[in-house]
Amino acid sequence: MIKTWFITGASRGIGAEIAKAALAAGDNVVATGRDLARLEALFALYGERVLPVQLDVAQEGQAALAVEAALRRFGRIDIAVNNAGYGQLGPFEENDVSAVERQFATNVFGVFHVCRAVLPVMRSQRAGHIFNMSSIAGVLGMGGAALYCSAKFAVEGFSESLAQEVAQFGIRVTIIEPGAFRTDFLDHSSAALGGNGLQDYAEFSKKIRASSDANNHKQLGDPGKLAAILLQLAAEEKPPLRYLAGSDALKAVTAKLAAMGQEIERWREWSVLTDGNA
Repeated sequence: MIKTWFITGASRGIGAEIAKAALAAGDNVVATGRDLARLEALFALYGERVLPVQLDVAQEGQAALAVEAALRRFGRIDIAVNNAGYGQLGPFEENDVSAVERQFATNVFGVFHVCRAVLPVMRSQRAGHIFNMSSIAGVLGMGGAALYCSAKFAVEGFSESLAQEVAQFGIRVTIIEPGAFRTDFLDHSSAALGGNGLQDYAEFSKKIRASSDANNHKQLGDPGKLAAILLQLAAEEKPPLRYLAGSDALKAVTAKLAAMGQEIERWREWSVLTDGNA
């Protein structure tokens, strides 16, 4: 059966690779992004099997219009991939309220907008699969990425809860937790640093940018291989709630869970002290 994919942030990086992999598999793709001309040029060779649609996920209402366009062309949406996002980096105190709002508008509310638009379609079909792109930053906190981590933690909690709500309709939800991948995520055109420079954080912020520049486009993860995995996960009858992408992600999250287990045991006796009398 030919499936229809609805992918946000499809003009570059992981989103573009997922779109190309789905098209190579013979499926239809609604490729969305803020730059329509870029999308049209990128997917020009695929003809009627791809529908480029302009979509800024942060703008409430645009996702519903994009879904309407998808239904007019293909009649259904089988798989939605919430991939659009960026990293707001730097110490928390160096990021003002507007930076917080922009980060959450795209990385959190953007996911909400798309899910709100596709879920009625999937409920009517009694079938569907939503992939929400998180990160290892949605599992473990990182100094210098407080806003990005908090947004991804929100995506994790939302996705885990949503999965329980929509399973009754035959809709599956999978959280993708990539490690470091060779994309433009760390480019100056993608990642953003807080603009309120504070002397106390000067050296720390300098190290963040230096590390980002040193690792940019040298990351371990291969976006094409992740795209291939997503196609396999979409074909699974019982896909996982979470998928850790990359050996670095596996190592980091395993260490986090081990540390959590040790901390729980260390303070176990204290945890039960708040119980009331039966």
